[in-house]
Amino acid sequence: MASNQFLILNSGHKMPIIGLGTWNASDAEVEAAIDAALEAGYRHIDTAPVYLNEKAIGRALKRWLDSGKVKREELFIVTKLPTSANRASDVEATIKKSLADLQLDYVDIYLIHSPVSAEANADGSLKFGADGLMVPDLAADITTTWTAMEKLVPSGLAKSVGVSNFDQEQLERVLKVAKIPPATNQIEHHVYLQQRDLVDFCKAKGIVITAYSPLGSKGLIKVNASAGINRELPDLFDIPEVKEIAAAHGKTPAQVLLRWIVDNGIVIIPKSSNLERLKQNLNVFDFKLTAEEIAKLSALDQNFRICDWSLLPGVQRHPEYKF
Repeated sequence: MASNQFLILNSGHKMPIIGLGTWNASDAEVEAAIDAALEAGYRHIDTAPVYLNEKAIGRALKRWLDSGKVKREELFIVTKLPTSANRASDVEATIKKSLADLQLDYVDIYLIHSPVSAEANADGSLKFGADGLMVPDLAADITTTWTAMEKLVPSGLAKSVGVSNFDQEQLERVLKVAKIPPATNQIEHHVYLQQRDLVDFCKAKGIVITAYSPLGSKGLIKVNASAGINRELPDLFDIPEVKEIAAAHGKTPAQVLLRWIVDNGIVIIPKSSNLERLKQNLNVFDFKLTAEEIAKLSALDQNFRICDWSLLPGVQRHPEYKF
């Protein structure tokens, strides 16, 4: 049975409150995950060109759509404008490339992936200088890019538009010029990185928060190591308070962490390719956290960012980098 829990975006469209994250997944893994997720009841799929899996996702979606097991209007597909294509002039061609790869006529929401912009090579990849650092694109401007994003809605290429990794000041600049306000701001959000001021600001402006890495991201340890970054990451499942609350409800630590987020009116996009965990991550509405449990989880905030932007060497040189 499909998940029937939604939030209403400021665009008027319904966004499933639980979706499937697809970052750091091979083609084979992501195709299997899409099949398993759709079978389990997911209808919200999140991707991006930088994940290098839009074609694989497109193949999986086409199978389901062609079979009649799911209708396009039942799906909620999210993709993003990459850092290497952040100029206003890049927007239309870039979304059309994603749509071709996804084998879709439109996406349900299209996001500016990051306020940070990088120059690109001829093949679209990020350009790095002789010093091995990313070459920032200082000509890109988030406000003019936003104006180009807005045009995707009347053109029918995107039902809604939004942003990702924007802070309050960046959002304020966009809102000053916006005819269509961002429908969502996708940010890292979990018990160790709650970003309450930003969440409160977005809610006050009618911008839905989408939480990526809501369970942390243990897979990042290998990714970091491959880039020469040795950084210990916390296991959110092993937090004593989380384990205690999970035991009290007969639920997994993941289900407790996810329930805490959706109770705050925030969309979640946990990643998994395991069928049982996919089902568990969707099954978080048959128990309720007590006020005391919510307070315990809210007290865990450490302002600890798990997703390390130093994976992109030189990103700190860009003036829009605020982490």
